[in-house]
Amino acid sequence: MDDRFPQYSTRDTVLPEGFGGLEASLGAIQANASPLNRLNTPLPQVLQEGESLVQAGLKHLQSQSYGEALPVLEKALERYTQLEFLPGQAQVLSYLTLAAYSNGDYQQSIDYGQRTLVLAYPQNQHTIAIKILGTIGNAYRHLNDVDQSRHFQHESLGLAQKVGDHRGAMAALNNLGLVFKVTQDYAQAISYEKQALILARTLQDQTVEAQVLKNLGNAYYAIGETETAIDYYEQRLTLVRAMEQPRLEMQVLKHLSTACYSVGRPSAAIGYARDRVKLTQRVKDLVAEEQALRSLAIFHEGLGQSPQAVEVHQHRLQVARLLANSDLFIKIQADLKRLFCNLGDFDRANQVSQEHLILEALPSTYEFNL
Repeated sequence: MDDRFPQYSTRDTVLPEGFGGLEASLGAIQANASPLNRLNTPLPQVLQEGESLVQAGLKHLQSQSYGEALPVLEKALERYTQLEFLPGQAQVLSYLTLAAYSNGDYQQSIDYGQRTLVLAYPQNQHTIAIKILGTIGNAYRHLNDVDQSRHFQHESLGLAQKVGDHRGAMAALNNLGLVFKVTQDYAQAISYEKQALILARTLQDQTVEAQVLKNLGNAYYAIGETETAIDYYEQRLTLVRAMEQPRLEMQVLKHLSTACYSVGRPSAAIGYARDRVKLTQRVKDLVAEEQALRSLAIFHEGLGQSPQAVEVHQHRLQVARLLANSDLFIKIQADLKRLFCNLGDFDRANQVSQEHLILEALPSTYEFNL
């Protein structure tokens, strides 16, 4: 993957907030005597089993172990189906929809989602329906069915506006922006994202605000309005730093350095790239550090600053050694050999090309002083 250009994340569905405790529906279950006649297990035990399975499934979701969450939630669904506990079935199906989506099985997510809606609509479970309509829409987008994706996102937005669910409307607006970005209708995408941004700031939802700022920056970058894109990226940088989210900060710094370089602001580009390198070192992510160093080297080379590029590539070699990545090491050797040849330093070019990958124990950390 070429590190010179922004990469756009498409994982846009987050773990849903709780839809309410199961205890609130316990009285209704106990009042419905018909299922009890068909159960071999006392009602409280089956309910407790279902609730325990739901909690176990949610722990898997929260740890991003989506494949492990699916069978556990299926068992919870069996318990609630046995009880004819419709609210519980809708809730668990909504979690299954999310787990399948996050696991990359978009058709299965759509199937779970449709089953969720069949139960949620008659019970006026609007919060569940709004979230699931959005997830189905996102799944269709990943399957490149833009018409269906747009349809479900509009349904989600319409229902959210009807019942006054501002968070649901915010998510739907953001998702609609992503749909229109796919069709390269950036004017519509920007319009929806700006509406989502207003709601995110009104609701003081910094996580969504950061996501929408990224989407707006990416949209403006795509249509060549790079200075506007930089403005949104810088707003996002301020936000994620306040949130103390180093991983997001690294992503923003990557976008900012690339955008600044593309509009002839090399000092800013190199400054952001250096900040990115320092941050990768702080979180001790060698893979991310190598990628950041590679970007920095590209910027120096593009500006004709070969000596500075050489220094950066030499540090990349150290990272490659620590990673014990022979393929990467060879690629960096080639970069250094080319630069030394350009500088007329053929002795060092020959020396670097004959170096061998050092796999012996090396210091676990090193400091690259920028």
